[in-house]
Amino acid sequence: MSNIKSQKPHAGGKDFSKGKVSANIMAQALPLILAQLVQLLYNVVDRIYIGHLPGADSLALTGIGLAFPLTTLIAAFTFLFGMGGAPLFSIERGAGNDERAERILGNTFTMLFASSFVIFILCYAFRRPVLYLFGASDASYVYANEYLKIYLFGTTFTMLATGLNGFINAQGFPRMGMMTTLIGAVLNLVLDPLFIFVFKMGVSGAALATVISQVVSAAWVMNFLLSRREKAAYHIKKSCLRPDWRLVGDITQLGLAGFIMQGTNCLVQVVCNATLKTFGGDLYVGIMTVINSVREIMSLPVSGLTSGSQPVLGYNYGAKKYDRVKSGIRFTAFIGIAYTAIAWIVVLLIPRQLMGIFTEDSQTIAYGAEALKTYFFGFVFMSFMFTGQSTFTALGYSKHAIFFSLLRKAIIAVPLAIILPRLGFGVAGVFLSEPISNVIGGLASFITMYVTVYRKLK
Repeated sequence: MSNIKSQKPHAGGKDFSKGKVSANIMAQALPLILAQLVQLLYNVVDRIYIGHLPGADSLALTGIGLAFPLTTLIAAFTFLFGMGGAPLFSIERGAGNDERAERILGNTFTMLFASSFVIFILCYAFRRPVLYLFGASDASYVYANEYLKIYLFGTTFTMLATGLNGFINAQGFPRMGMMTTLIGAVLNLVLDPLFIFVFKMGVSGAALATVISQVVSAAWVMNFLLSRREKAAYHIKKSCLRPDWRLVGDITQLGLAGFIMQGTNCLVQVVCNATLKTFGGDLYVGIMTVINSVREIMSLPVSGLTSGSQPVLGYNYGAKKYDRVKSGIRFTAFIGIAYTAIAWIVVLLIPRQLMGIFTEDSQTIAYGAEALKTYFFGFVFMSFMFTGQSTFTALGYSKHAIFFSLLRKAIIAVPLAIILPRLGFGVAGVFLSEPISNVIGGLASFITMYVTVYRKLK
């Protein structure tokens, strides 16, 4: 992992070793939460509009759900380099290793840019067989293909905007990072109804609006990290673009946890869609699309909180301010537990209203409301998973982060989603796999973090 040397004055940016730790975390987290909320609008607004397309019933929504695994795969490779590079960058900043920090930024850009072309070519070439493997029917494939064949052209822009935005936040400019997604998402909000309904482009219009928005977001990030007129202390330099394979290894080792987390999300989506197609048909694939959308909305604040804590924890860890690291972990855990408990109650109280945001289909709402309550049972345990994972990632404990990413999804959720429906639970077994994996995986991650990391910070 990173070579932590004696402390030296850092080149610039926010000094997270000063001021209240909780204030530093919230100063990072609040803009991140807003940015992630706006980022979520990229996809959620598409689903809302598509779910209300006249004459499509729930099939258009089902088609978008079938495209999820491929969009999640793109996110996985973004996390591999972006989430690997940014925490390592924060640790080196805290230790005063400014030259190495800038090389991490340059190498992360190179890997994101190069991998995006490979991903685009493979996904575009094999989208038809892959979509049928994911559970598409002849009717739903039409909508899934219509969306994907346009959406995939934004792969490079999506990966650069999302993967490099963490380096803006890690330098202590969360508001600038927030603008990355704010600009693109507002544009997406304007273009979506224009393309979908006014120009009557339907699902293709939703994909085109998203791609244009991604291009604008990527342009904003690149302008900030390339221009010397900006106030960032670290920039993308030509001299740092050539891959240093040892450094790339460090980046990918730390980013592997995020990659596996997204990769296993992709696997879970594929297994759930295929199983639901077998036991419930296209209707339940559409219901899972809505439930995934609700989950993304409800988990966003705690995800933003833990993401915001990572630069603060990593910086103080690099600066050997271990009491501040422990204080940050405690604060993040407390706020996360309180929020997820409230979110769980909200889902139990208004499940039909939450389903109704995405569709007018009465059957989807009726069956989906019961599935939603099952899926969200024990949602509070998600906060334990987020806190444990973010701490492992921020402090460079890559092997721990990787293991618990695999445990919750690949080792627990996927087998349960396959086995429970065949033991007589039917479609309910698919939705039950999520809360069971949250309880076991969340507690295991948090307890291990407490024993192996928190108690040893002295």
